Amino acid sequence: MIDVQEVYPYLRVHNTSEAIEFYARAFDAKEQFRLTEPSGRIGHAEIKIGPATVMLSDEYPEHGIRGPRSLGGTSFAIHLHVADVDKAFARAVGAGASVLRPLQDQFYGERSGTVRDPFGHEWLLGGHLETLTSEEMQRRYTALFQQ
Repeated sequence: MIDVQEVYPYLRVHNTSEAIEFYARAFDAKEQFRLTEPSGRIGHAEIKIGPATVMLSDEYPEHGIRGPRSLGGTSFAIHLHVADVDKAFARAVGAGASVLRPLQDQFYGERSGTVRDPFGHEWLLGGHLETLTSEEMQRRYTALFQQ
């Protein structure tokens, strides 16, 4: 058995300094620290978004480390579960995120939507609407395909 203590998203971005500023505006992120090369390139930084630590670094193409802008997209989204999703969504868009999927009430008991930050990462913002059993979620999910 592996005794996992925590899991940290590690974002590779085109410009870590600008990303930290954006995440502060959009998600009230608090910078913990950064390690900067003499050239100015950031090799590692950590921010807190709520209770979660998110790690970031600039791109290092010489080591195969590239962000979504260089790769032409991302294969995952980070889900932020928030108390007031309408307010959080508006704040992210106001800070410069683009809307991929507008907010709407979902079958799984959340109101959610998806934005893309200026660095290419996708953020699914969700807020609780109702508590459902996994069986009820499956029933509702199956019903979506029968329409």
